[in-house]
Amino acid sequence: MQRRVFLRNTALLAGAGLLFQKQAAARFFRTSEYNIRMLTSRAGIFTERGGTIGFLVTDDGIVAIDAQFPDTAQHFIDEAKKKSEKSVAYLLNTHHHGDHTAGNIAFKGIVSHVLAHENSLANQKAVAEKANNLDKQLLPDITFRDETKLKIGKAKIKGYYFGAGHTNGDAVYHLEDEGLVHMGDLLFNRRHPFVDRPGGASMVSWTGVLDKIAAKFGKDTTYIFGHAGTGYDVTGKQADLVAFRDYLQRVLDFANAEIKAGRTKEDFLKNTSIPGVTEWTGDGIQRPLAAAWDELTSK
Repeated sequence: MQRRVFLRNTALLAGAGLLFQKQAAARFFRTSEYNIRMLTSRAGIFTERGGTIGFLVTDDGIVAIDAQFPDTAQHFIDEAKKKSEKSVAYLLNTHHHGDHTAGNIAFKGIVSHVLAHENSLANQKAVAEKANNLDKQLLPDITFRDETKLKIGKAKIKGYYFGAGHTNGDAVYHLEDEGLVHMGDLLFNRRHPFVDRPGGASMVSWTGVLDKIAAKFGKDTTYIFGHAGTGYDVTGKQADLVAFRDYLQRVLDFANAEIKAGRTKEDFLKNTSIPGVTEWTGDGIQRPLAAAWDELTSK
């Protein structure tokens, strides 16, 4: 009887501890608004419109990864101001696209540094100059080429560049103590990807990049993705990287076979499915088909 009471009380205490942790996380960000979700006690994701924002709360400031658009970035900032006395120490950009960096400007005057891969900075500037809106951008003031390290209080973050993929400037950020890796748009979870060839994308290289990431961080890591198809999550595991890598390779193999068979690009783009692919379906299939065709025929 005493053992039964002990086990019951232990279970109640454990449950109370978990409840306290969840309430503490909820106090930092009200989880009922703006689709904010904690992935660990200190780190989480913000999804409203555009690429997924990742964040880490440290004793010496907040780290944000990507910024969506000015209005949605402001929602994130407003909530952070309400729940933390610390400012935003770093804003990290995964790549240059507007649904990830247009919101940088909302951090002007409140963030200490903006960091990105050197090619991402070059792309951000080029796109803004072409659109004649450079004054509406907050560009990175710190860049890196292959690898970088940040230490904010006790938190350790590493940034990596593994080569061209979605663009030629895709950075991957590892929140070491949290077991999280933000991949930006290097992974579209069960959604046909946008392949920015003018921005230096390479589907052939992209498959190798995913292999390198999967090998480096392993099975226990949780990955944050830029986008996901309807009904799928913007977080996942190594198996999701392998599945997306296989999808890209199947697109390339399909395009290569059709090119060798003498098909035209016009006919190729009429396809509504990819042989061997069952999870990436629906609208947008012409994006990877056209990119694969152009890359393989440009050599």
